[in-house]
Amino acid sequence: MRIAIVGDVLLDVDLLGSADRLSPDAPVPVIDVQQTERRAGGAGLVATMLARDGHDVTLVTVLSDDDRSRELREALQGVTVVSGPSGAPTPVKTRVRAAGQSLARIDEGCAVPPVPEVTDEMLAAIGSADAVVVADYGRGLTENARLREALNARAAAAPLVWDPHPRGSEPVSGAWAVTPNLAEASRATGAAVSDVRGATSAAAELRARWGCRAVVVTLGSRGALLDAAEGSHLPLVVPAPEVRTSDPCGAGDRLAASLVVALARGEDIGDALRAAVSEAAAFLAAGGVASLASPDNATAFRGEAVEALQVVHDTRRAGGTVVATGGCFDLLHAGHARALSAARQLGDCLIVCLNSNDSVRRLKGPSRPIMDEADRVDLLLALECVDAVIVFEEDTPEAVLRRIQPDLWVKGGDYVADELPEAALLAEWGGAAVTVPYHPGRSTTNLASALAKVG
Repeated sequence: MRIAIVGDVLLDVDLLGSADRLSPDAPVPVIDVQQTERRAGGAGLVATMLARDGHDVTLVTVLSDDDRSRELREALQGVTVVSGPSGAPTPVKTRVRAAGQSLARIDEGCAVPPVPEVTDEMLAAIGSADAVVVADYGRGLTENARLREALNARAAAAPLVWDPHPRGSEPVSGAWAVTPNLAEASRATGAAVSDVRGATSAAAELRARWGCRAVVVTLGSRGALLDAAEGSHLPLVVPAPEVRTSDPCGAGDRLAASLVVALARGEDIGDALRAAVSEAAAFLAAGGVASLASPDNATAFRGEAVEALQVVHDTRRAGGTVVATGGCFDLLHAGHARALSAARQLGDCLIVCLNSNDSVRRLKGPSRPIMDEADRVDLLLALECVDAVIVFEEDTPEAVLRRIQPDLWVKGGDYVADELPEAALLAEWGGAAVTVPYHPGRSTTNLASALAKVG
């Protein structure tokens, strides 16, 4: 899918360290910086997310020619950048963080420049996209009249999601969805918007004013509220899965990115928003923007993985041991139950990495799986020894394991631990692959054959 991300780009810098003492000359913490992370922010963050999801992404923006702009381009690997001159220094936002908390933010070059010019190449990139996200960060690009005309023209044929900014311009009337948060909705309407009732009134007012198809007011940890022209005339509230995080940065960008992809797949706005809220929660549970530092081949977790990621996070915070195992688990039998129970006893949580339907089909043949993945998930979660399940689409669980980095990877004793293909992978972060007792005679194939004879 070809997706154009249109908007302002920033350079985001995180200074990560510890704060164990106060300064002798002022009552402020001293931060011992141990790590510096740089990434593209604003529209660049949306582009990075979608490129990591495997889409063909073009970022339509304006850039400076200073040193910080070169850092930005390096951070945008995997993204095609079509840009014009910004006529202003690269804006840089630096967060100082310690123990998972933000202590300060330093902004450089963030004064609003004049409205920049756009190039024919920028407009052509918009016109050829299968979907468009406008990430307006209030630096003037979306005020350009030629750009707005191109966006409205493309929205007549392809999904366009507009993520607004308090200092930005009004969305184009052709937008399929506009996604203000509570603060942005408050500023746009001039009324205090802090709850669902206020969001309901604000969404209706803004949809009428902007002339767009739908307004989605994001409610933070409470999810999102939808007011749409299509379907029911009643607003739809989509609750968010519970996620405990100290850094919600990027959640709105993730929601807008996921929303436009779902709309481009042909989903109606309600189903698209449900998927987007779920994926935004999964993004935060995986570590939020910090997860973008993981390898590019890390799997893009689906919404149902939120609980699994939270279990891993909570177990680690408590100093516990994370255990994982994997397989198809097609027709759950006594051998599975005994192996899973034994695996759980080795640590403080057990995460099951489950092959998706397509993955099982590739491994086992066109007649498998016997049970749909949703049923297999439910049966596994019904076992007291299983804390969470992650479904993966690949042929191996390597991408999932790289993301959750369990302390132990457990398989049945019909394997030899040293010969497990995951053993070398676990060793990369100090984990280990082990086996638990194997129970002969219990297998899905044997069970399926016996059931076929009975039938």
